[in-house]
Amino acid sequence: MIPKIILGRGPEATRRTIGYLFGKGRANEHTDPHLVASWNGFAPDPGRSPHRHPKEVEKQLVAQLDQPVQMLGDKAPKDTVWHCPVRAAPEDPILTDAQWADIARRIVAAAGIAPDGDEEACRWVAVRHADDHIHIAATLVRQDGRRPQRDYDQRAVQREARQIEIDYGLRRLKPGDGTAAKRPTSQEHFKAKRLGQDATSREILRLRVRRAVAAASSEAEFFAFLEATGVNVRPKTEPSGDVTGYSVALPGDVNKQDEPIWYAGSTLAGDLSLPKIRQRLTHTSPEPAPIPLGDPWHQATAATERIPHHLTRGDDPAAQGQLVALGAALDLLPLTAPAGVRGELERAASAFERATRSRIAADDASARVLRRSVQAIWHNPAAVGDGSGLAMLIDAALTAVAFARHWHRTRQHAQQEAAAEQALRHLQTAYAQIATPVLDSLARHAPTLQTKHRLAQYVHKAVPTYAERILDDAAWDALAAVLAEAEKAGHNAATVLDQAVSQRTLDDARSPARTLTWRIQRLGQRHAPGPRAQATVQHPVPGTSAPGVRPANGAARRR
Repeated sequence: MIPKIILGRGPEATRRTIGYLFGKGRANEHTDPHLVASWNGFAPDPGRSPHRHPKEVEKQLVAQLDQPVQMLGDKAPKDTVWHCPVRAAPEDPILTDAQWADIARRIVAAAGIAPDGDEEACRWVAVRHADDHIHIAATLVRQDGRRPQRDYDQRAVQREARQIEIDYGLRRLKPGDGTAAKRPTSQEHFKAKRLGQDATSREILRLRVRRAVAAASSEAEFFAFLEATGVNVRPKTEPSGDVTGYSVALPGDVNKQDEPIWYAGSTLAGDLSLPKIRQRLTHTSPEPAPIPLGDPWHQATAATERIPHHLTRGDDPAAQGQLVALGAALDLLPLTAPAGVRGELERAASAFERATRSRIAADDASARVLRRSVQAIWHNPAAVGDGSGLAMLIDAALTAVAFARHWHRTRQHAQQEAAAEQALRHLQTAYAQIATPVLDSLARHAPTLQTKHRLAQYVHKAVPTYAERILDDAAWDALAAVLAEAEKAGHNAATVLDQAVSQRTLDDARSPARTLTWRIQRLGQRHAPGPRAQATVQHPVPGTSAPGVRPANGAARRR
């Protein structure tokens, strides 16, 4: 159940609100508007007065609601109307008028509009014009002339809504923390439908701004990327010439005066204000003498594989910074993906967006490599290749998102946990579509049975706990193929396998065979060590270990 508070301002606010609630609606959706409850139980009902014209009854209702406001004259508050739509979920049972009346009374009591037993409280009505929701409208002056005590009313009505869901057996929504992006209004939804858009202008702009932030390494690039995607940009400039904010609009999205409808960045989402964007760009800009990244897919995958470590071993600000960077990576991935899987990746990014925001301030400095490597992929479409880079990055992202879900759960971030769970499902679907043909292609180059038998012995030695599971996996042929390819490139297959196993535990891998395939493919593409280095790896000096190789078989993890 979703309650949302809207404030109306001005002397005509009550008339406009009641006129809308008892009118036909913006899309003729108001089929049977009528009162289900009111402050006194017998307020005039324009929808149930057969012997009087509805407009006359509307006028009478407005006058009664507005009476306390009119008595204050010039001392009336600027905001005079409290409007709260309350909507049930599509799968919820249809509630009766009496049940909606009870819900309305509980909501106005929780908000401080009309506390239980307070006969001098604000005047209010609850109007129903659809099976799944009501609108509560109240005037913001009590009958004794005082203002209502409605501090933090949005949080209060949300808490009451969660209890109503329990009491009525409705779909239980997750409690929030005030960091969610603003939802589109019903008016915005109707307009999007009228214009033939799949999403509202607010949602389209939020996605394009997030992508521009993810792709940019400077403020100038950020605004340039926005304009390149067809977004109109209007900087907010102070008399001093300093730019302190920005607004964006979609071409063709205009109001009744044929003027563009502008959205400030901060109204799209709290983390899209210009100061917040500047803070992130500070930690994305390349150093004066940047070190070459190498293969950006490998760099991005390696950085993504380290996210679980940050979430389990790092402090909360660093962990939050990693989630923000992962969200930016997911925002850009659809632009590099084949058309057939782009939709699933977009849905994954859209869902995970909620998991990137919490009350914990993000330390963005720790995630520089992931952001820059994903930007390098986006800037170089030719780097997409055969899809193996995308598959290995999504494989790492699946583990990272699963850890993000657990991280949010342990901190009681209910909405973020649910968002990560939803993103995980979309990523799993996308991964299956991308990885399967890549692995099939690798498997077609599997070595001979004799070579596979030798490589299987390496697997038993390197990771005995998972050996049978790996060898029984459909991806074993692909793994054998990349191991054999590494040998052809001059690597020692056993050493490369040990290195792949030691990079990170396989305990959380859904398919150890697939995970090792991607790791070995990355390791195998590195420059092969010379004969002397190979000998050192095989026969290390007493008291030392092979460079870059930690004990396998879980020994390092047991210490």
